[in-house]
Amino acid sequence: MDTWGPDWDMAVTLLRGAQHAVAFTGAGISTPSGIPDFRSSEGLWQRVDPMEVASIWGFRENPRRFYDWIRPLALDMLQAQPNPAHRALARLEQAGRLHAVITQNIDGLHQRAGSRRVIEVHGGFNEMVCLECGWRGPAAPYLTPEFLRSTDLPTCPHCQAVLKPDVVLFGEPLPAAAWQAAQEAIRRADVVLVAGSSLEVVPAGQLPYQAYRNGAAVIVVNRDPTPIDPHAAAVLRGDVAHVLPALADAVLDATPQE
Repeated sequence: MDTWGPDWDMAVTLLRGAQHAVAFTGAGISTPSGIPDFRSSEGLWQRVDPMEVASIWGFRENPRRFYDWIRPLALDMLQAQPNPAHRALARLEQAGRLHAVITQNIDGLHQRAGSRRVIEVHGGFNEMVCLECGWRGPAAPYLTPEFLRSTDLPTCPHCQAVLKPDVVLFGEPLPAAAWQAAQEAIRRADVVLVAGSSLEVVPAGQLPYQAYRNGAAVIVVNRDPTPIDPHAAAVLRGDVAHVLPALADAVLDATPQE
């Protein structure tokens, strides 16, 4: 497939020859699954002030406002299914062509698509945490359609404070273990495949730049331009749900069979 000309050929060649390729993904990889992004012209931040609804100080001040905002998004994530872009990355990992997926997403779709080495630098919806007493437990009881469609607030079984999903809000540090794992993956990477990310959220969005400065080749698959495009070895502009499966097909066609 030569729709993207020399950049396409370069992307295929780089992924075929990589010794430690890493993917870096953002909200754009999940929009084909029906999960809205945050920063596009139709994204979630066009409708609300993120500092009010999705910051740690906003949560502490008014957790009900946070839950009023997050419930529709959580329902979207609960009902979403992995799309061809998620499955393409899982195929590349299963074939030994991709060593890790670093994701800014909290929807768990990479894991559900079959990716095994997923580093969630912004946390995920697997657990709930209590900011008052430190209790931590599974989020599944609070991620049912019935609960998400109600007006109930999840409360700590120990102290009755309102629980927070174990996702990173504005003003919170990134989870230390995930951040360390992401930096190690980037340190070892010789190719970084950026897919569906604007690279505008820091510090996570700086990871591909770090890899580039370390000498890694960067491949960008995104609908819109990103700040790293001028430094990328290949830029494939388009819908990730179309581009990534075609790219995986081209790369794996030349992968020797065991």
